[in-house]
Amino acid sequence: MSTPLSSIASKRNETWWLERHQQKLAEIQQLNNPIELLFIGDSITHSWEVEGQEYWQQHFANPRAFNLGFAGDRTEHLLWRIQNGELRNLSPQWVVLLIGTNNAGHRLDPPEHISAGIFTILSELQYRLPSSKILLMAIFPRSRNTNKPMRQRVDATNVLIKKFAEHQQIHWLDINQQFLTEDGVLLESVMPDLLHLNAAQYNKWGQALQHYINHQ
Repeated sequence: MSTPLSSIASKRNETWWLERHQQKLAEIQQLNNPIELLFIGDSITHSWEVEGQEYWQQHFANPRAFNLGFAGDRTEHLLWRIQNGELRNLSPQWVVLLIGTNNAGHRLDPPEHISAGIFTILSELQYRLPSSKILLMAIFPRSRNTNKPMRQRVDATNVLIKKFAEHQQIHWLDINQQFLTEDGVLLESVMPDLLHLNAAQYNKWGQALQHYINHQ
């Protein structure tokens, strides 16, 4: 069987993406103190710097945290960044990984391919950051309800990737129910485009992360 595109490191060519990559490499080199908490992912992680900025300061100014979220990334793009310097000289206590929704949405990858890409990323993280604990987040819900193909693709992927957490180096955290009604409906008051969090949800995510990490 051929290797899925989700598992093959791939560089993006957008100017802003390349500039952000270089900017992050420079910031890492200029760090005066070690990073304790590293976030890596796509636009949902990237937006800790936008919608979530207030709560980033509230939750993660101490311990020292660093954001390696890039909007629009699929698993293969994050894999390329990992292999091209973004972890160099870092040894965080925790890595928070949230990735995969763009594989489901941009290319309509099947859950098996998305999970393969995430497994490849986890393997790279374990190799490059052997002393770090990895907190694998369940991919956040998207689309209004459980009848939508996009929601089903994400939910099926979460069933597969949960198995990667063996509670030694890789941990699993699923907070998806916090974003949904009792009937599993996703509302615009939570995610305005039924995909990206509003500011209040970043507070919920930050609280959940703090609670989990503090109890390990």
